Amino acid sequence: MAPHPHHLVHSHAHEEDLPGTVNLQVAEGDDTAYGQALFPVPAEDPNDPLQWSNTKKSLILAVCSLYSFLGNSALLGPSVYISLYAELFGITPTKASDLVSYPNLAFGFGSLILVPLYLKIGRRPVMLGSMVLFAAGLIGASQATSFSGLMAARVIHGFGSGVCEALPVQLVNDIFFLHERGKRLGYYTVCLCLGSTGPLYAGYMLAGGYSWRLFFYVEFAFAMALLIAAFFIVEETSYKRNKTATPPISSANSDKGVQPTHEEVLPIVPPRKSYLSTLKPWSKIDHESEFWIMIPRCFTYFLVPQVLWVVTSFGIYIGLGALAFNYTFPIKITAPPYNWSPTNSGLITIASLLGYLLAIPFLTSSDRLAAHLTKKNNYVRESEMRLGVMLPAMIIAPCGIILYGLAAQHDLHWVSYFFAVGMDQWGSLFYFTFTLAYAVDSYQANTSEMLIAMNLGKQAISFGMGIYLLDWILQHGYAVTISGIFAAVLLLNNLALVIFMFKGKSIRIFMSKTWLARLHKRTIKTVGEVA
Repeated sequence: MAPHPHHLVHSHAHEEDLPGTVNLQVAEGDDTAYGQALFPVPAEDPNDPLQWSNTKKSLILAVCSLYSFLGNSALLGPSVYISLYAELFGITPTKASDLVSYPNLAFGFGSLILVPLYLKIGRRPVMLGSMVLFAAGLIGASQATSFSGLMAARVIHGFGSGVCEALPVQLVNDIFFLHERGKRLGYYTVCLCLGSTGPLYAGYMLAGGYSWRLFFYVEFAFAMALLIAAFFIVEETSYKRNKTATPPISSANSDKGVQPTHEEVLPIVPPRKSYLSTLKPWSKIDHESEFWIMIPRCFTYFLVPQVLWVVTSFGIYIGLGALAFNYTFPIKITAPPYNWSPTNSGLITIASLLGYLLAIPFLTSSDRLAAHLTKKNNYVRESEMRLGVMLPAMIIAPCGIILYGLAAQHDLHWVSYFFAVGMDQWGSLFYFTFTLAYAVDSYQANTSEMLIAMNLGKQAISFGMGIYLLDWILQHGYAVTISGIFAAVLLLNNLALVIFMFKGKSIRIFMSKTWLARLHKRTIKTVGEVA
């Protein structure tokens, strides 16, 4: 239910001893969704982000999601300029593709510094600062006159915007309840995926007779507009929240007219901060945050199966969709028998767009399925309950990859490429959204460290798949490389869904008894905490 603007949300839900298992039984006075108590349990404080209005929460998510769109579109848009850059700077197309591959790597490694930094000094200042760095890199790229200068500017804006993938997930955890995560993370992943349409805009700017520099000017203009919006909209969302809910006042005592005991008195509710006070570009420094220790500790999350699955899913789908399609289609479609003009080579992103649009109606499906299965399970939620909706995508996406490789190998009709990409990208949105939601559901604690591992891993995998892609294809052909090797890798990753659906809880039980669980338990920061 949507709370009244002046109503503080209450809940007595709680996580069981096993991470990822949550008791959502409703106690008297609880606010509910799908007939179940809300989790995480909000504090009796209007400054708790969980207590903010849905409008405010949605605006914050919109700004962060648009940042993800801009960051990704700026990263991938110049992929249609590979041939142009090769001719302009006198280098090979493989060397020119480094202008996409290396910024892509910097994009992932930016989170290694920026995520611990936003835990130390706050989400808001890091977001604003990263946007400034992003804009600086964009304007630098627009003015570059050499390959090395363009590479440096591209790496700067890639590094600066790298946090745009961690922040939306962090903010979803900070300000939204468990039953909303699938849908809200879906909005973010839609924007992330739509960032892959950057080559379409870049290509049509050339078609209009403009220089490749215009793309960076336009990105810079939108980046500055978003920076202004973020300054006025995105309030600091870190909040130290008590881990235990306040016990409900006994209804029996109330019926008898007995006054509540001292222990039953509700806490004094502090006033809501003024809007002007929330506009400060700095936040409170967390002196207990272990900035340097957190960086190496995040790598331990690669040993957590649910997190590793997110890493491989994002990495493979980005390596296939955002890099493989954008690298190969412009080269293939401008050659015989197609002979498209270079300015139309970015049209393949329309297929990606259609695939994503057809997947959007399913964004709430995992939340609804999980709610249904929770009710059948006596209102005890298991994190695996959302995974069943991914079964169709498990097969459809690899089929799209197989079709793409065969179409390129045998010069099939151009429509084949569009169907292939649409199928793959439709499935990718399921894997982007719901593997991420599943991992966050499974491990409520230390989400930020988990996000660093995810971002580093997925960018490294996609970098590895893209850096020598053109060389592999020249050596082995499209069918062997894409329909064979890439499709097999994707299918293997997708089939992990079956393992997690039926053995995911057993894996969580096993992991909870390991040294890794003890290590993370000593450093737990629950969702929304800064200390």
